[in-house]
Amino acid sequence: ALSERYAPATANKMLAALRRVLKEAWQLGQMTVEEYERAANVKAIKAQTLPKGRALSLLEITALLNACAADASPAGVRDAALIALMCAGGPRRSEVVALQLADYDRADGRLIIRQGKGKKDRTIYVSGGAKTALDDWLTLRGEASGPIFTSTTHAGASMTDQAVLVILRKRATAAGVAAFTPHDLRRTMITQLLEHGADVVSVQRLAGH
Repeated sequence: ALSERYAPATANKMLAALRRVLKEAWQLGQMTVEEYERAANVKAIKAQTLPKGRALSLLEITALLNACAADASPAGVRDAALIALMCAGGPRRSEVVALQLADYDRADGRLIIRQGKGKKDRTIYVSGGAKTALDDWLTLRGEASGPIFTSTTHAGASMTDQAVLVILRKRATAAGVAAFTPHDLRRTMITQLLEHGADVVSVQRLAGH
């Protein structure tokens, strides 16, 4: 009945909640072990759906960077670095706002992402245009310790996950690029690597999967 009314993920969440309630009822002595086992023995709904999101094209990325370049304020430089890094290195937006200046070696482009998903650290290397954009922002930002990406209206103040989303939406509107999510920039990096022959294990490591 649930599978007919809800998406598989939603239905399975409901079933998980039901199993938990049944377990509590058994622990409270309101049902026997046999009754609990019989009631909780409802299989999860299996389904395969296409993943949400999309990878951006090179033309779209170029349009985003051009929109940043058209902004003569410090925010234009910062946002170009933000977009370039997320496309080239694939960090999650929570990881981007947590990046510290001490985590980046400008000499070789080495950038340490600390305490990513699963509390795992990893290293990525920023090169080419992405490194140029990031270095341009850091030159403007200054050498003070703290977050790499900061507010341009409150000097030195760190950014939030939500601020990254707002920035990307603003630049997408200015560039005439169809709506996308911060996670789509990770998809873009992963797609580009796989299409250029990178092995899956290396891509997983770079993406922090």
